[in-house]
Amino acid sequence: MEHLDLLNNDLQVSSASQSFLSEAAKWGKFLSIAGFIACGLLAIVSIFAPGLYSSMADYQRIPSGTARSVSVAISIVYLCFAIALFFPSLYLNKFSAKMKVALSSANQENFEESLQNLKSLLKFYGMFTIMMLSFFVLVFIISMLRLAMAG
Repeated sequence: MEHLDLLNNDLQVSSASQSFLSEAAKWGKFLSIAGFIACGLLAIVSIFAPGLYSSMADYQRIPSGTARSVSVAISIVYLCFAIALFFPSLYLNKFSAKMKVALSSANQENFEESLQNLKSLLKFYGMFTIMMLSFFVLVFIISMLRLAMAG
């Protein structure tokens, strides 16, 4: 496959491309704000989860030590999700803000920084996906080993 040298071929950002990038920036801004709100809600839930789960355990007659351990673990999971959601929201917000400025002022530096944040967002999602797939494979292997040992 032949590689094109985009710089020597005078690649241009057409008006259609500008329109697509502008719309992507608008949706990116909306999604990043929604992501930040979700981060905040998850962080708040992580703070109040131990008390909520402990009170639910009283009704279900679960030993308090077990309920406390489970509620702390659930709280940590919520907090980890909040932290994990923060970074893609941040990259998306930066992409959107820089792209809006770049398109309105034809500023090359903002355009490049915007694309750099888009790259970081996609890299984050790629690494997160690899981690999750690895986790699922690990859980599958452990489950199969447990089944083999039980049978």
